[in-house]
Amino acid sequence: MTKRIDETGLTGSHLLCIGLGYTARALARRLSKRGVDISGTTRTNAGAATLTAAGWRGLVFDGTDVSWDLAEAISRATHILVSAAPDEAGDPVLARLGPNLAKSSNLGWIGYLSTIGVYGDHNGNWIDETAVPRDPGVRGQRRLDAEASWLAFGAEHGARVEIFRLPGIYGPGRSAIDQLREGTARRIDKSGQVFNRIHVDDIATALEAAMDRPTGHSIFNFCDDEPAPAPDVVAYAAELLGLPVPPLIPFAQAQLSPMAASFYAQSKRVSNQRMKTALRVTLAYPTYREGLAGILRAMRSTSGTAPGY
Repeated sequence: MTKRIDETGLTGSHLLCIGLGYTARALARRLSKRGVDISGTTRTNAGAATLTAAGWRGLVFDGTDVSWDLAEAISRATHILVSAAPDEAGDPVLARLGPNLAKSSNLGWIGYLSTIGVYGDHNGNWIDETAVPRDPGVRGQRRLDAEASWLAFGAEHGARVEIFRLPGIYGPGRSAIDQLREGTARRIDKSGQVFNRIHVDDIATALEAAMDRPTGHSIFNFCDDEPAPAPDVVAYAAELLGLPVPPLIPFAQAQLSPMAASFYAQSKRVSNQRMKTALRVTLAYPTYREGLAGILRAMRSTSGTAPGY
């Protein structure tokens, strides 16, 4: 594997997104404007057709079979973004596509979307990329193992691999405003609990910056400036919409799914300083307030009125 990336620009590059979902599409929309060729996978033929209709090359990858079209896309890709989560058997992308990636003569950059859940619980304290994980749980440990496997792959084959640890992702169609409109918003109260979050457009900005320039770092936290209790976010969204603030629900009475409960088992404040300094990223939505206000403005500009009211 040899590097072919033009460090002065991405024009003419080919980004292959293994899992061209909500976050990867935000990046694809940005890079398409710079002349980057975009391909992406989904698990079904119908999903691939939707991606193609959006102007990208849709491919099918269900975690097992590697089609000729996917193998050809890998051979042309200069950049790979991996969104797929590991399972009990490990990382399905590296397991199935690793041999194809290793043979590529064009590939120079691999980005892996991970989670700040790998850090475990830090009792609400501030941490950065140097923090030692504390009992991250089964899913968090799988992510740590997958991160290590991708970094080892990059070291062995000469590709720049970077890990991006993400908190709760929100944006148009996926926010407290949307939950309030749908009647599904809940304010779950757990004393001392705080979360980071990040707007999907800020993730795209930071990913584009990472692709543009090497920094010597291999792990980045992509998150906002203000970790906050989840009930505060819903309350602010309700105020923006002019709706009553939903009542607090004690955590013990919330009847959460095991996955949601594991999310509430961790509390930490995650620093984004490396992202800002090394990648020179300025967040468009540094807190949930700017992010929710921006989502509402976009809704109103489309409908002409406050959405649904």
